[in-house]
Amino acid sequence: MSHIKKSTSLFDWFDQRLNIDKFWKVMVSEYWIPKNINFLWAMGVILLTLFILLFVTGLLLVMYYKPDAVVAFDSVNKTIMQEVEYGWLWRHIHAVAASVIFLILYIHTFTAVYYRSYKNGREMIWVSGILLFLIFSAEAFSGYMLPWGQMSYWAATVITQLFGGIPVIGEAVVEWIRGDYAVSDPTLTRFFMLHVCLLPVVIIAVIALHFYALRFPHVNNLDGEEIDFELEADKYLKGNMKEAKVIPFWPGFLAKDFMYVCIFMIFFFYLVGFQFNFAMDPINFDPASHLKTPPHIYPEWYFLWQYEILRGFFFDVGPLKAADIGLMAFAFSGVSLIFIPWLDRSSVVAPAHKNRAYFIWFWVLMIVLIALTIYGKLPADGVTFGISNTYIGFVLSISYIALLLVFLPLITIAERKRG
Repeated sequence: MSHIKKSTSLFDWFDQRLNIDKFWKVMVSEYWIPKNINFLWAMGVILLTLFILLFVTGLLLVMYYKPDAVVAFDSVNKTIMQEVEYGWLWRHIHAVAASVIFLILYIHTFTAVYYRSYKNGREMIWVSGILLFLIFSAEAFSGYMLPWGQMSYWAATVITQLFGGIPVIGEAVVEWIRGDYAVSDPTLTRFFMLHVCLLPVVIIAVIALHFYALRFPHVNNLDGEEIDFELEADKYLKGNMKEAKVIPFWPGFLAKDFMYVCIFMIFFFYLVGFQFNFAMDPINFDPASHLKTPPHIYPEWYFLWQYEILRGFFFDVGPLKAADIGLMAFAFSGVSLIFIPWLDRSSVVAPAHKNRAYFIWFWVLMIVLIALTIYGKLPADGVTFGISNTYIGFVLSISYIALLLVFLPLITIAERKRG
């Protein structure tokens, strides 16, 4: 049993019972960050800032939102947007943050791919990060349905129907998710519960896991250099701050992060005030109707590359129907990034520009993902430069799968043999 003595201050009283001072040192003031990093390492703090904005504005919006198919649309577009004081601002912040958070997620993720920050003990950092991406995707989709506009309704119809492709139990799963034979009021209630209650709790838990995982192998640096953190920390604590290769998380690293967050907020609130329409599809300002199908159904921009992979397969292979192949490819695209630490067969931790083959692979992957996003917004039956969009989507989908499953292992095996 610990010995409790007479407290000398309020802080000392709490410290004896919660060990605040030691926790602060382990997690903040004596958690060491390499000096050799740049602004791209600030994306994590920006993501946390955006999540806090989403959480707070979500609480404000849920005070007036009605998860009822009859009044949901009006509760958003009339009550919140027109009657509640500053309701329009909370909605704009929430909508823009929900979109921009994926832009930062993609930058954060592919920065790690470029610098190969998923290796040598950092696998759990990577896995927990990709889990966050997947859960944020579910959170974004469930929230997209809540305004109960035309695109919300039909996107929910299309996405929930995908579960019908599960062998044997598919139709039962679709009915269970919807709570009905078609998307309707019970579906809205279920998605409201997911968006407001369950998924935020899961996100907070996985964020905690992600930060906890960061504390042990430490973050990577611009050169992939192996740093003896104990030795460098000892130099810093003894006053050799210039010679040490590390700085404390606070104040050294986090102070810079706050500066980057402030710069980002200027850009963010410019979008909120003047360019908010990019985050809200105009079709979604029409009330949901099962009698009127939009001419072209598509998801939000951050899902378009996966959506194009889903519809990129237009032919049957033996007993497998085109829809089943597309569904399997779509499922793979959703979880594919989580396997990168094991598809990369080299032990080298170095940025892409230090390996010509990996550098080319990385930028081809970026081009393919951007092209998939562009074609995901276009009608499948359209034509580009005299070539059917369907064929282009198929080539891009196959390219993405091959880049991960074939070219990444081959490139990194060759690198391992050279080293």
